[in-house]
Amino acid sequence: MKPPQSVISSLLLALVAPFAMAAEAPAAFKADPAKGQALAGACGACHLQDGGRGVPANPIIAGQHPEYIFKQLTEFKSGKRASPVMMGMVMTLAGGEADMKHLAAFYASKTPQPGASQNKETLALGEQIYRGGIVSKHVPACSGCHSPNGAGMPAQYPRVAGQHAEYAEAQLLAFRAGTRANSAQMTGIAARMNDREIKAVSDYMAGLR
Repeated sequence: MKPPQSVISSLLLALVAPFAMAAEAPAAFKADPAKGQALAGACGACHLQDGGRGVPANPIIAGQHPEYIFKQLTEFKSGKRASPVMMGMVMTLAGGEADMKHLAAFYASKTPQPGASQNKETLALGEQIYRGGIVSKHVPACSGCHSPNGAGMPAQYPRVAGQHAEYAEAQLLAFRAGTRANSAQMTGIAARMNDREIKAVSDYMAGLR
């Protein structure tokens, strides 16, 4: 006995429907550096147009991991990382997280320029801290997370090689003081470091490449 035509049609529809839905699924989002460049005009006032070596008070973001840039932008917007300037800037991005990802892709695509350490007197101390930590204070080696050459680890830890020493020092001091509160790990580490140690490792990182 042949099944009714309606039953056959229902079975065929059940088999075909999942494939049709898969075909109609939207494509995965892909950040576009070109769109990021178009959005980056206002950013250049502090970070230069390519995210490079601008004023030492502002971070070098050229070549920074896009995941890290995106994370910081979202945390500026939420207020988890406090900065009146940056909070105001991200609020102007009409495209929300999509625009943040485009910007992150743009700056990540740029080649960072090398920096240099300035203080020869603290170079050995800075290297010791970066590569071996401070055992007596339970401060881990920076290289364990930020890699031996300071390139960092995508989606986890930022690039620190060549970063302005002044900026790196300011951030470590902010972590220690609790005024930058978006990394419990860094807050705990900086809390066990004194001013001289922070300054020495910040200067050492500036010369990594």
